[in-house]
Amino acid sequence: MRFKIVGIGEVLWDLLPAGPQLGGAPANFAYHAHALGAHACVVTRVGADEFGREILRRLKEQGIADGTVQVDDNSPTGTVTVELSDKGIPNYVIRQNVAWDHLAVTSPALQAIREADAVCFGSLAQRGEISRASIQRLVAAAPAESLRVFDINLRQNYFSGEVIEQSLRLANVLKLNDGELPILANLFSLPGSTQQQIERLAQQFSLQLVALTRGPAGSLLFKAGQWSDCPSVPIKIVDTIGAGDSFTVALVLGLLQKMALDEINTLADEVARYVCSCAGATPPLPKAIIDRFANHRATRKSTSELSGALRI
Repeated sequence: MRFKIVGIGEVLWDLLPAGPQLGGAPANFAYHAHALGAHACVVTRVGADEFGREILRRLKEQGIADGTVQVDDNSPTGTVTVELSDKGIPNYVIRQNVAWDHLAVTSPALQAIREADAVCFGSLAQRGEISRASIQRLVAAAPAESLRVFDINLRQNYFSGEVIEQSLRLANVLKLNDGELPILANLFSLPGSTQQQIERLAQQFSLQLVALTRGPAGSLLFKAGQWSDCPSVPIKIVDTIGAGDSFTVALVLGLLQKMALDEINTLADEVARYVCSCAGATPPLPKAIIDRFANHRATRKSTSELSGALRI
C-alpha cells in the first residue's frame, strides 16, 4: 500500500546565486515523499505566469499529483531571494502578496486531505488571513487517525503566537529546530531543560510526537514517554536548503510504517545529511536510502498478510 501524503502551503522559486530552484517546504516535502514511495501531492497556489507554468510542469515531471495546485490570475508565483553564508546557511528574503497568500479551500484539496494518511503544514503560509483560514480548515478536515504534522518553519517576522498556538492544537506531531524551540519556550513559558520543554509541549498540546533537529548535534525524538537521541555524522555541507523538509518526510513515513523510534531517527537524520551534501532542496535521493524504506514497507506488508492468513 502506498501511503497518501499531502503538503499544504507555499510553493515558490528560491532565487539562488546559481539560478532559480523550485522550493517551498510543502513542495519539498511532497517531492521527497514521492521519492520514498508515497503517493504525494501539494495543496498550493501559483500565478498564471511563466514561473507558475514551470512549477506545474516540474511537479508533473516529478510524479507529484498536481490536481490540487490552484492558479491565481491576479497574484504572481512566489519567489524568495536566497543568500548563502560561507557555511551554506541560507538567508531568505520572501516576497509578499503572492499567489500562495490567497490559497483557497477547493473540492480537490478537501478530497486529497480527507483521504490522506499524513498532512504537513507550517507557519509561513499562514502569514495572511486568507491562506491561514484555508490551511486551518483543510488540516481540520484530515481523518482523525491521520498524522497532522506542524513543521513550524519560522521565517523572518511571518508568524505570531496566535498562529503557532492554533496550529499546535490542530496538529498531533510537531517538528522544529533548535533555533525555534527557545521561541516556543518563551511564548508558552516553558521552563527547564530542552527535554523538559519538549515534554511540556507534548503534554500541553496532546502531541503524539515531537521532533527536534539540532544541526551538527543530530536529532531528538520524543514519543509517549520514550526518547531517541541520534548524533549526527560530520559531512561537507553544500547548503542546508530543504534538509528539514526531507527529515520530516522520513519521520512521517517511519511513523506510518511503524518503525522503531531509533530507526526512524537514524533514517531521517541520514536523509537530511544527504540533502545537506547537495545543492538545492530536492536532489535525487540515493537508491540505498529509497530501498531501505521500500524493503521495510514490503516486510510489513508480508507480515500483515501472514497474520491475516493465520487468523482465518
